[in-house]
Amino acid sequence: VPEHVWRINLDTPEEAQQNLSFGAADRWWEQTDLTKLILASNKLQSLSEDVQLLPALTMLDVHDNQLTSLPSALGQLENLQKLDVSHNKLRSLPEELLQLPRLRSLLLQHNELSQLPEGLGQLLSLEELDVSNNQLTAIPSSFALLVNLVRLNLACNQLRELPADLSAMKSLRQLDCTKNYLETVPPKLATMASLEQLYLRKNKLRSLPELPSCKLLKELHAGENQIETLDAENLKQLSSLCVLELRDNKIKAVPEEITVLQKLERLDLANNDISRLPYTLGNLPQLKFLALEGNPLRTIRRDLLQKGTQELLKYLRSKIQDDGPGPNEEPPVTAMTLPSHSKVNIHAITTLKLLEYSDKQAALIPEAVFDAVGTNPVNTVNFSKNQLREIPPRLVELKESICDLSLGFNKISCISSELCLLQKLTHLDLRNNLLTALPEEMEALKRLHTINLAFNRFKVFPSVLYQLPALENILLSNNQVGSIDPLQLKAMDKLGTLDLQNNDLLQVPPELGNCENLRSLLLEGNPFRTPRAAVLAKGTAAVLEYLRSRIPS
Repeated sequence: VPEHVWRINLDTPEEAQQNLSFGAADRWWEQTDLTKLILASNKLQSLSEDVQLLPALTMLDVHDNQLTSLPSALGQLENLQKLDVSHNKLRSLPEELLQLPRLRSLLLQHNELSQLPEGLGQLLSLEELDVSNNQLTAIPSSFALLVNLVRLNLACNQLRELPADLSAMKSLRQLDCTKNYLETVPPKLATMASLEQLYLRKNKLRSLPELPSCKLLKELHAGENQIETLDAENLKQLSSLCVLELRDNKIKAVPEEITVLQKLERLDLANNDISRLPYTLGNLPQLKFLALEGNPLRTIRRDLLQKGTQELLKYLRSKIQDDGPGPNEEPPVTAMTLPSHSKVNIHAITTLKLLEYSDKQAALIPEAVFDAVGTNPVNTVNFSKNQLREIPPRLVELKESICDLSLGFNKISCISSELCLLQKLTHLDLRNNLLTALPEEMEALKRLHTINLAFNRFKVFPSVLYQLPALENILLSNNQVGSIDPLQLKAMDKLGTLDLQNNDLLQVPPELGNCENLRSLLLEGNPFRTPRAAVLAKGTAAVLEYLRSRIPS
């Protein structure tokens, strides 16, 4: 970080030295101290202790760097309210960090933390804490002191249990424990009266937790566990529940009591061992989405499952013997209102097989967008021009049909394993993000023939691309790629377009000339000396011919 950044409150700026007659009202540097400093997405390996020269800071954002430690001087920033050190290489936190009396948001996700300081509970003002994607095996008991915490994210760690003391967090509304090794949830958690969203997916739970006091709980996500039974008493306690997600478990039966969940809008029971359903399910008044595929259902024909939720509920109601004919059916909902007051275009989903939620500047794709899909097959998804930082996990629900995915113009810095499950993808647009690498698991995308990675941060050619035999178009312009492997490219016999404009190629290997299937090779804007611009201007065939002539005999 340039020295003058730390000294911005102390030093008179250059323009004041240039004999300009600043009146007292214009001397801004004497009137205000720096309150926000954003150093995100750089290559910082350390932060100077000089950060203490900026005591008025309320926000410090250094996410997406290469920090392995933090300066103890952070403890002197007593006005700091938000600290984002996510996506770094931190292995520990300085004790001084625990002295920040006004800190409301602490973002530590995607680091290498194996433990948290025992005194973390001293941060009494904390409202948001994200420690997901670390290597934590335990949670300090002092967490119980964080009585103002509203959101706690513990996902993707190595937790085998949750401390019962978490129940003291009386303000907590959202708790995410996805992808840990939890076998049970402490009974005391049931007293968390403010809890609205509880994520327990991808753990080792054998039963649903008992949550008698969680009267406000609206969403319970417990998919991909080992749950075998749904206890009727447990269900009765969840009267406010709108979303119950239990896919990929081992549930054999659904109790009649599920009808007490009168506010339920979304029920996902896909990929379980359910052989029959209570017909009374058809009477849930708010239910808009019911997923049942992947179950050995005997009483419901497969073609009925494919007709969508409304038809299915209609069928279930018709089977309730005691009731006479149901009241007049309401017409199916054609558009669902989302939090942003925009509409999901249901017509586009059903006729064009298109799911679009683009240009909304959204940090997350609302649940209702995915809910709107129901059981309709969707071929094209466009979530471009938002503020997404990760691949929306629920894209996996569309894996049977999605071919074309656009996530361009977001802030995605890494590709999660969910994307690698979309094995029918043929087009993938990830341009204008913050990507530096692609996971090797992407070699599962055997049908992919176009990938757009322009305007990212790749320094090396993603090696997994060499493993995708169907690729026809690789668009990698405006990155920092320094070299390519011509032998591996030659083996990609379908490759027709390779766009490497505006990268850092210092040389073009002559063997690239043997890639005779290339119809479009774009190399302008790189620092190599040969081929010269005059050769490049003649087009791909001429460039390949020139390169072949340079291969040592």
